[in-house]
Amino acid sequence: MKIGIALGSGAARGWAHIGILRALEQQGIQPDIVAGSSVGALVGAAYASGHLDQLEQWVLKLDSSRILSFLDISWTGAGLIQGDKLFAYFEQTLQSVNIEDLPKHFAAVATELSTGREIWFREGSLSKALRASIALPGLFTPALLDTRYYIDGGLVNPVPVSLCRAMGAEIVIAVNLNGNLAGRHLKKPLPADTHSGEPGSQYKSDFWNQALARVGQSINRNTGLTGMFRPRRKSPGMFEVIASAINIMQDRITRSRMAGEPPDIVLSPRLAHLGLMDFDKAAAAFKEGRACVERSHDALADYLKTS
Repeated sequence: MKIGIALGSGAARGWAHIGILRALEQQGIQPDIVAGSSVGALVGAAYASGHLDQLEQWVLKLDSSRILSFLDISWTGAGLIQGDKLFAYFEQTLQSVNIEDLPKHFAAVATELSTGREIWFREGSLSKALRASIALPGLFTPALLDTRYYIDGGLVNPVPVSLCRAMGAEIVIAVNLNGNLAGRHLKKPLPADTHSGEPGSQYKSDFWNQALARVGQSINRNTGLTGMFRPRRKSPGMFEVIASAINIMQDRITRSRMAGEPPDIVLSPRLAHLGLMDFDKAAAAFKEGRACVERSHDALADYLKTS
């Protein structure tokens, strides 16, 4: 029977997909069909193209300075990051192939900005499909393909079980990264002491505040806009609000979609301790991904045996 895996959205928590795929392989489970939304599309594309090793090595080397080096600030107002540097790297790594030429069946989910329609990319440029699928609102600018703009697939189908079924999967393993997140999105309380004059100066250990500090320093201080990017004492910052809203929204959409389109097996790694932008914590995400599969070992074995 054809096994499909639906890799869900979740930004930095998506590195857990790599640990999950590795652990499934150790159990002898190699999905024939891969569908992904947002970061799930990115990891799924690497797996389906045979480049998961390269992606794993790259993410393990990520730290704050390396992440910041990929930030090409956009001044269009449609998103904070243009994404050209990052996607040029992915295109080079994935060798600019077309989806239909991949060794495994693969598809990515995106959202058409003008209509809100769910779009399935099942053929054509792999890198363009990924650019559309992971265009997280507020972070990346929308992707322009053939006169239409696309944004993150997690807005309409965070865990694309339906896409797996449509591609012919008879058994679907769903990976939900967004469970049990509501109420935990503001995971780090801001320090009680007063910050200095420089944006983000007392938050150097946090990647996103460094990014906002860079943006703030790039803005003419005479405009008075710099304060938009400065963490405030006892109140959430701009991105914390955006990230919290996305966490809540994706959790609710995931529950609704999976109730109407139930997978056969659900893997839900415990990732509430990781923030949406903790891309430099790949090792922790890998570990929990593997642990999630180990916890589900008996259920996986029993279901696949009886099927």
